[in-house]
Amino acid sequence: MAMSKPPRADRDAGRQPIELGPIKSTRIYEEIVRQVKQLIAEGRLKSGDQLPPERDLAEKFVVSRTSVREALRALESLGFVEIRPGEGTFVREMSVDSLVGPLALVMTAQREAIGELFEARRVLEPAIASLAASRATPEEVQEMKRILDDQAREIGDGKTGLAQDAAFHEAIGTAAHNRAITRIVHALMDLLTQSREESLNTPGRPTRSHQDHLRILQAIERRDGAAAHQAMLDHVIAVEALVFGTAPHGTRSRRRERA
Repeated sequence: MAMSKPPRADRDAGRQPIELGPIKSTRIYEEIVRQVKQLIAEGRLKSGDQLPPERDLAEKFVVSRTSVREALRALESLGFVEIRPGEGTFVREMSVDSLVGPLALVMTAQREAIGELFEARRVLEPAIASLAASRATPEEVQEMKRILDDQAREIGDGKTGLAQDAAFHEAIGTAAHNRAITRIVHALMDLLTQSREESLNTPGRPTRSHQDHLRILQAIERRDGAAAHQAMLDHVIAVEALVFGTAPHGTRSRRRERA
């Protein structure tokens, strides 16, 4: 049975609501513990804050009250919360040391995961662009042009063109005419939404991204698989360098074109 998205937990006036997701783990209470610990590490639950009652937590997590009770007992034994009989469950006073560790783990895990996704992009997307160069129909090429025209207008209005950025990469995946590839590209775009949004909010990056896309499209339109492969590789490497704050590399072909 499909789970419905849980509602936001209401906080005191002036505070941002806490978002809690439905639990899918087979060890349910451990996933509840993980989510609450992350909220504390991120500062969205602060010392002295009272957690919602068991019944409300069970509804928001879409689990049984027994699982919630087990999770709260585990959080109490770990020193994250205090259960006061007749009053409720409260976040305990936390030391800086106890928070830095979990937060560092979250940040490191996120960075490593994004790094692996970019590695996947470097392997997959240039090859997909090369396939699109040989397989794209005239209609698909026209659709890519339309998307880039829309992106240019968005950027001209001072926007990031994020939606068009994703649509262009997905259109290339579609033009490869391989259903497995199409699904992979959609998944990659979904997983990288946050990092792509951050990179496109960098001054000058939306225009550079649009120029990269035009170069890829021109290669696809010429049916030049090698050029499409290199143009896409240069684009992915440039975005990765921006996200991770490293010097871009792999732009030899771009320098050669300018020579």
